[in-house]
Amino acid sequence: MAKTLADFSPFSAVLQYVLLSESQIGGGNPVTGGNGHKPDKVDLNILRILQEDGRIANVELARRVNLSPTPCLERVRRLEREGYVRQYVALLDPEKLDRALMAFIEVRLDRTTPDVFQIFADAVAGLDEIQECHMVAGGFDYLIKVRVADMAAYRAFLGDKLSSIQGVAQTHTYMVMEEVKSTHVVPVPRA
Repeated sequence: MAKTLADFSPFSAVLQYVLLSESQIGGGNPVTGGNGHKPDKVDLNILRILQEDGRIANVELARRVNLSPTPCLERVRRLEREGYVRQYVALLDPEKLDRALMAFIEVRLDRTTPDVFQIFADAVAGLDEIQECHMVAGGFDYLIKVRVADMAAYRAFLGDKLSSIQGVAQTHTYMVMEEVKSTHVVPVPRA
């Protein structure tokens, strides 16, 4: 007759759990996880909390996910190592920094060849006004999000910087009148 965890003393039950967990996840510590394992429910909860408050104290994070501080910190470090947490940043107020005007720009290139794509990518990487740049499929090649001080600054950016990049054939601008939703939160799946 097979025994369940309830049949063991508390210490033996923990040891059996550790051994069972290691065999199910392919080795490694069940608290810190194996290399490249899929995040469990606790990991996903940690990720949800960290992306809302990257400065949360480990003791508070541990309390909120029902772990003691050491295993919680081990999980956070593993999630960082495995690339689930790319970096911790401060979200700044663009209006206070005189960057209240936001626009989205469609960019069409004169040719869609690897060399032109690379020239464009290298050029936009050095432009501070550009917050995001995405290569897209459809009627244009790139969608860019920019933040500048005002229309004069936008006009200068478009004329002096973006339009002068080799390969840019056409741009079309959408000025943001109201920011209805803006979030840094990545939807974390439920386990």
